[in-house]
Amino acid sequence: MARALSLRSATAADMSWIHELRHRVYAQELGQHVPNAEGRLVDGLDGDNVYLVAARGADRAGFVSVTPPWAGRYGLDKYLSRAELPLLDEADVFEVRLLTVEPDARVGAAGALLMYAALRWIASRGGRRVVAMGRADLVGMYRAAGLRPVGRTVRSGAVDFEVLTGEVAELSRCAAGRHAAILARLAAGVDWQLDTPFAPRPDGCEHGGASFTAVGPDFRTLERRHEVVAADVLDAWFPPAPGARAALAEDVGWVARTSPPTGAEGLLAEVAAVRGLPPGTLAVGAGSSDLIFRAFGRWLTSTSRVLLMDPGYGEYAHVTERVIGCRVDRFRLRRDEGWRIDPVRLSAAVADGAYDLVVVVNPNNPTGRHAPAAELREVITAAPARTRWWIDEAYLGYVDPAESLAPFAGRDPRVVVCTSMSKTYALSGVRAAYLVAEPGTAAELNRWTPPWAVGLPAQLAAVAALRDPAYYATALRRTHELRRRLAADLAAVDASVTVEESVANFLSLTLPWGGPSAASLVAECRHHGVYLRDLSPLSSAYEGRTVRVAVRDTGENGRIVDAFRAALGELRARPCAVPGVGAAQ
Repeated sequence: MARALSLRSATAADMSWIHELRHRVYAQELGQHVPNAEGRLVDGLDGDNVYLVAARGADRAGFVSVTPPWAGRYGLDKYLSRAELPLLDEADVFEVRLLTVEPDARVGAAGALLMYAALRWIASRGGRRVVAMGRADLVGMYRAAGLRPVGRTVRSGAVDFEVLTGEVAELSRCAAGRHAAILARLAAGVDWQLDTPFAPRPDGCEHGGASFTAVGPDFRTLERRHEVVAADVLDAWFPPAPGARAALAEDVGWVARTSPPTGAEGLLAEVAAVRGLPPGTLAVGAGSSDLIFRAFGRWLTSTSRVLLMDPGYGEYAHVTERVIGCRVDRFRLRRDEGWRIDPVRLSAAVADGAYDLVVVVNPNNPTGRHAPAAELREVITAAPARTRWWIDEAYLGYVDPAESLAPFAGRDPRVVVCTSMSKTYALSGVRAAYLVAEPGTAAELNRWTPPWAVGLPAQLAAVAALRDPAYYATALRRTHELRRRLAADLAAVDASVTVEESVANFLSLTLPWGGPSAASLVAECRHHGVYLRDLSPLSSAYEGRTVRVAVRDTGENGRIVDAFRAALGELRARPCAVPGVGAAQ
């Protein structure tokens, strides 16, 4: 029986073969380089590239390289200036280079699988655009994959190359659509060893939550929840207030069978009273996602232009780019600036009035940083009148309710503040949220709100929760204590791992260069029943190295630390990928 074709990251042991194969193909076969006595060709980007290898057992069939944007340079820089190819200055551009297959493996799936593997690796690291040099005589293969020429041809030695590009989302849709049958056939015979799944997930926003897969989404094995540490989602570690629990449990049969107040009138009145807001400025929804889909679907079209923070909450990119099809730009937050939103840069970015909507999650998820309300208010006030602002304050309770822009939103028709009751009120399961807008905007959204949008259990629990601020103040203070202790315990495991606390109920771990990837750490921790969130697909700013960890109670936090320690040890005991910025297990 023929051995399965494996796809894996290159190890140090593969590099001599890669250099030798390059010499045979690009010097001896194609004449791009002068043959040399060593019979090896090295590349100036070898220390920055990621190399993916196709092999059958010990017999290597081919390789492809990916140059990530955090390398700071590309192979194409040798041929074209940034003025001639400005797309290289865009964020999240990954270059695919040197797709090379052994002569006896060129009739087969190796080349196609290597291209596909590069695309999946790029998508898993937050890539949004691919650029490639394709041999002019093989452009058809690249076009079939969904890439398109940009109108630039370069010459290397005796060979002409076309410069091609494509959006990662479009290339993934092409693979899942036009080539679905081919991929399904290839999947059956491939040994996929990369740290990203072979097939992209079905269309939808990735929210983490793989921990519920371990529990059992058919609800037949709910007892498994006691075995799993669900630190991949940001649900509260504490239960809702006693009054909320009592409201849900007092007469379960009545709560389950009874239709709620049609427009959640009691909940709206309670929110208005507690927040000191006019009732006419409010609209409710079954969680913030309900409000996002409803509002954005009314306000935006495929011709709209939207600005999102990057890194940022993935729901917004999903709705604007994939569902509505807006033109979306990113306002890049910088690690070396502590992920803060620079008000001067943000003001400059919106000054020309090009944006129909700007989305700010504050405090931000996943960076965990809070922008002072006064700074944001100043930026918004100075912004063009045509630009609408959506401020998501799901995690504001962990900072200070006085920092809310809700009163500002109730007066300014350009501003909407959305608040979920999932995180700080421990009500993720019942789905309750509200937004604040000036009365005209709120009335418009209320007209498009279906009756009974929020179920009776959610209305009862939310009202009871709002009536017990003292309980939640204690729970949130305890959350900060637990987060600080968890951060200290994780930092003590390995000094080379960077631990960054947030202002909310999570923190992040950034792994060092040359070690395991975030995806491999997440996968290894699952073997210990601990589920963490790989942030890599959200943004290339994380460089495939950052994991988010939700704060749990003392016992579960201890399990997180133990799993992290064990996973690091197990990963470092395995053969590593090529050292350098591209290293990935």
